Amino acid sequence: METGLRGMRVVVLGGGICGLALAHRLGRAGAVVELVEGGDQLGGLGTFFPWRERWVERFYHCVMPTDDDLLELLDEVGVRERVQWRPTRMGMVVDGRHFPFNTPWDLLRFTPLRPHERVRFGLVSLLLRRLGKGKDLDRLRTEDWLRGVYGDRIWELLLAPMFGSKFGASFGDVPALYLWQRLGRESNVSVRGYPEGGYHGLIDALRVSIERSGGVVRTSSPVTRVTAGGAVTLASGEVRTADRVISTLPLPTLRSIADDELARALPDVRLPYQGVVNALFFLKRPLTGHYWAPVVRSGTEFDGVIEMSALAGEVDGRHLVYVMRYTDRDSALYREDDGRIAARWTDQLVGLYPDLTPADVDDVRVFKAPFVEPVYPLGYLAQQPPVVVEGTPLLLATTAHVYPSVTSWNSSVGLANRVVGLLDDAVRPGSPDGEEHAGALVDQLLQGGGDPHRG
Repeated sequence: METGLRGMRVVVLGGGICGLALAHRLGRAGAVVELVEGGDQLGGLGTFFPWRERWVERFYHCVMPTDDDLLELLDEVGVRERVQWRPTRMGMVVDGRHFPFNTPWDLLRFTPLRPHERVRFGLVSLLLRRLGKGKDLDRLRTEDWLRGVYGDRIWELLLAPMFGSKFGASFGDVPALYLWQRLGRESNVSVRGYPEGGYHGLIDALRVSIERSGGVVRTSSPVTRVTAGGAVTLASGEVRTADRVISTLPLPTLRSIADDELARALPDVRLPYQGVVNALFFLKRPLTGHYWAPVVRSGTEFDGVIEMSALAGEVDGRHLVYVMRYTDRDSALYREDDGRIAARWTDQLVGLYPDLTPADVDDVRVFKAPFVEPVYPLGYLAQQPPVVVEGTPLLLATTAHVYPSVTSWNSSVGLANRVVGLLDDAVRPGSPDGEEHAGALVDQLLQGGGDPHRG
């Protein structure tokens, strides 16, 4: 296929899944790519650590059957056949009581809700995506929408705590469109996938693909300066120049290293971000076998339990359990010593599961990430920053650009695909020249042309 990218020099900032997918796609299209990552590992939230001769992810991940963009990427690098698909189950922990939450019969026995509320919850949940069609959900508060369809008590008892755990104090103001899109990805899906051996293999395969295309991958290379002219200065003092620079860095991080001219050119979108504190337990016994269980009003700081071994299997005879708390990176919890969090959360986990004892906890590790989930304001589609930074060779491919798709590896890969396609169209011989054409394509994407948010 003819491409306008052949021979173009591109520097990609950030070695998370979006940056890796960008560099992979650009290399396949003939561009000369250099990927720069400040940390000592690639993968972003998919980084890992060694545990008893195995690699284990710091944060939990899964593949959904609807993740078309991610599955296509897995296929291209020869990893798709490693994905093992398994049925998974969900639980709920409310006021310290454990409930299965998978079938209509489970819902009918869900005593935190009154009998008529259980029926209403089931019917509304079944119809919720259909109920959102034709509504301007981007300008409708999640709280207003869900209160209206579920009722005040279901919202206050169940839904508000769950949304609050995800988005913090502004949880009710998040556009309902975000939830509607999430339903499109996960609704009625009980089967999930996980690559045999973990995501380490996918990240390695992407690196090999980039380097086979002639690209360069740099880790442990923090960027200290990016100029409006496209010069990238590394902490080592080296300066890299290119025809285009694509940044996958969170917008606050990019602003902190931009020169004055670039800072003025960057879109004035000040999104708050939720970080996460995540503890990974290595247990000698399983818990309930529920892959995912929200925890509501149960005396724990963490608000969700992921039994990863229910999907990915045991690691050296140990059952992996992740617990997490989304929180601002400036919060007291985020700044607290990891060892103190590990000790306190171990006590809380043991208290939450009556059959679990401290002796069952073989090891626990705490990991944190500062920029996990943007907290989108109402009407964000009209405020969403363009991909092209006008008057510069810089393009943006960040979590601020995946909305209304759910922040995930799939949406990040989809964004990378769209940005590469946009850049190719902008420079293809015979097409209109320059950023004006690229900006027009971005406008088309943001207005829904070509279903840009399919995730």
